Amino acid sequence: MNTRIHDATTGGLDTPRRSALIRGVAFFILWMVLMQSVKVADLAIGAFATACATWVSLRLLAPASGRLRLGNLLMLVPHFLWQSVWAGIDVAGRALAPRVRLHPGFVRFPLGLPVGLARNTFTTITSLLPGTVPCGEDDGVLVYHCLDTTQPVVDQLLEEERRLAGAVVPGRRYD
Repeated sequence: MNTRIHDATTGGLDTPRRSALIRGVAFFILWMVLMQSVKVADLAIGAFATACATWVSLRLLAPASGRLRLGNLLMLVPHFLWQSVWAGIDVAGRALAPRVRLHPGFVRFPLGLPVGLARNTFTTITSLLPGTVPCGEDDGVLVYHCLDTTQPVVDQLLEEERRLAGAVVPGRRYD
């Protein structure tokens, strides 16, 4: 008896199998890039390592609701790089300034993105905003430590959330 779940949004494969396949292919490609060998023994070890890495990956980060649109996510790369450079310049300027321009504190940001891949991607991107770092979550609200709470941190976070929302496809939960 076939109990396969048909999901039209994923081309017919249910999310856990699709996730395992994508992760397995990605791990095997990584293995091939690192080993640069097509010897049978290397390929066999690579297949075993790929299977183990995929299994661990699925246990540590189970397939979650939704997915990312890779094209839209790639469109964020220039902005992401600029934010990273600007964050470094801002922090260096504060550290080297004769007068320390710090007003440290915490900012709470209620996030509209779902828990899982979307939220993790958001916290990674926003960790590169100048002078901010996500440091926790309290009742579904992300908490950020900021070097200068007088800056428009919440406005910046809203802008980043708006940018990332175009790359996130919501879906149902498979657990």
